[in-house]
Amino acid sequence: MSQSPALPGPAPPDPAAAPHGTWGDWLSDKAIRALLRHALSLPWDRRLAFMGRTLSRVVGPLAGYRSRAMTNLALIHPAMSRDDRHRIATAGLDNFGRTLIENYSWREFGPRLAACPPTGPGLDALDDARCAGRPVIFVTGHFGNHEAPRQALTALGHRIGGLYRAMDNPYFNAHYAATMTGLSGPVFAKGKRGTMGFARHLRAGGMATILFDLHDRTGAPIAFLGRPARTSLSAATLALRYDAVMIPYFGTRQSDGLSFDIAVEAPIPPSDPLAMTVEATRRLEARIEPHIAQWFWVHRRWKAAGA
Repeated sequence: MSQSPALPGPAPPDPAAAPHGTWGDWLSDKAIRALLRHALSLPWDRRLAFMGRTLSRVVGPLAGYRSRAMTNLALIHPAMSRDDRHRIATAGLDNFGRTLIENYSWREFGPRLAACPPTGPGLDALDDARCAGRPVIFVTGHFGNHEAPRQALTALGHRIGGLYRAMDNPYFNAHYAATMTGLSGPVFAKGKRGTMGFARHLRAGGMATILFDLHDRTGAPIAFLGRPARTSLSAATLALRYDAVMIPYFGTRQSDGLSFDIAVEAPIPPSDPLAMTVEATRRLEARIEPHIAQWFWVHRRWKAAGA
């Protein structure tokens, strides 16, 4: 049996830094921690299979995630049969469970990705940027395992931070954010303070990742999978402001459920924030099309359409 990694440590003792939430948040986090601890006690293959089954067969249906995923699939693919929507939603939740425990097992995950070296034209651009001291913004979506490319590039000597949206449950967010920080570079929560820290990181020639496929109520209405979706332009805006190279990357899970195809794509040419974000969206769509179950259909991505 493999040695089980521990959950990230508790929040720092500074009361101002400690999470504050409801009793419901606290109890929910206790249940999540118990589930994660059990999963982390299992050997790698069984660990991933257990979390995949738990999310797809228990947590997903009970929490309404499978139903939401099926609603989104019906919106984007109205001709799709209910059985196919059910199958894709279930497979997507399995991928989500595997992704979650992989990212909590980051000390083990990285070495296991040694057999999945990153490929693609973006690698040369990345090396050029590092040699020139230029910042790099990687853009990706909630597809496959979005942390797999960061892990693989970290193993090659890159230090990559990130800008992320904090979870609604502050207790869960405290240890989830710790997994991202421990992996490679500093992570910054969206908001005034986090964005300022992220900007300083870029000005210093840093590398960081932004997941751009979440609903942003102030974002531009960009077609995503055939429907307008409010999309933040922040990745492209920051890339232009700090002369950063904007590189899409993706970690597509393979049929064994354990390995990945890690693609580092050619940079998106600088133009204007809208055009660059449209191009990033098209790159993500091209990944989703042949692997539809690997995108996180649970997201309320098309809120204007009632999804």
